[in-house]
Amino acid sequence: MRPPKILLLGGTADAMRLGEALAQATCYAVYSIAGRTEGPNLPPLPHRVGGFGGVAGLIAYLQGQAITHVIDATHPFAAQMSRNAVAAAKALALPLIALERAPWVAGPGDQWRFFTDIPAMAQALPHKVTRVFLAIGRQNLSDFSDRPHHHYLLRLVDAPGNLPLPNCQIVVSKGPFTTAGDLALMQAHGTELVIAKNAGGGAARAKLDAARALGLPVWLAERPALPARPRAETVDEVMIWLRDHPARLGL
Repeated sequence: MRPPKILLLGGTADAMRLGEALAQATCYAVYSIAGRTEGPNLPPLPHRVGGFGGVAGLIAYLQGQAITHVIDATHPFAAQMSRNAVAAAKALALPLIALERAPWVAGPGDQWRFFTDIPAMAQALPHKVTRVFLAIGRQNLSDFSDRPHHHYLLRLVDAPGNLPLPNCQIVVSKGPFTTAGDLALMQAHGTELVIAKNAGGGAARAKLDAARALGLPVWLAERPALPARPRAETVDEVMIWLRDHPARLGL
């Protein structure tokens, strides 16, 4: 039985924890991130930054590095990377698993509304000026550019350059966040509506708990559709999967 050579597609807190577990188990793994944020956290593994060049580029990388296993621990909304990973792994008959946190589920007191995607939420905003906590990251802000009259609170990982929204308050911060901190932030901004992606996990949940405490509505974008693939919700499940899917001698 040959040892596995793992490509870990990362960029999340879950991926960091998995990367640390792989390093502790002395597994050979390469940690890959898109490189959209400055000074990203990295596990103690060899790493690469940037895209692969679509499915063909990913296939070439997997073959060139003699990768035996693919683990997709990207953000639940990094749909294109996840689709490419499934296609490339299938083309090479490589075992693949997704480390995918469970989506958030509304509880008592929550006032949630679900949308198919982020543009749909932008189009649903009222004409009346509204103070919005727009907790969607930076990539999709242009979807709200034709709703410039609202007052937006943006929390971003890195200091932004030019933004498509003229009326915005910017907070540069990395999670995990606390309910008390988000309560204070939203009260200071006078937030009336929270807009977010249904990313799941604990690191960014505080805004939802704060919204419930303040009696505020929350709009959530549903996760994009992805091809069927094995998935796990914990690092331990992935480590068990690796044990049960040894590298094949022919690879």
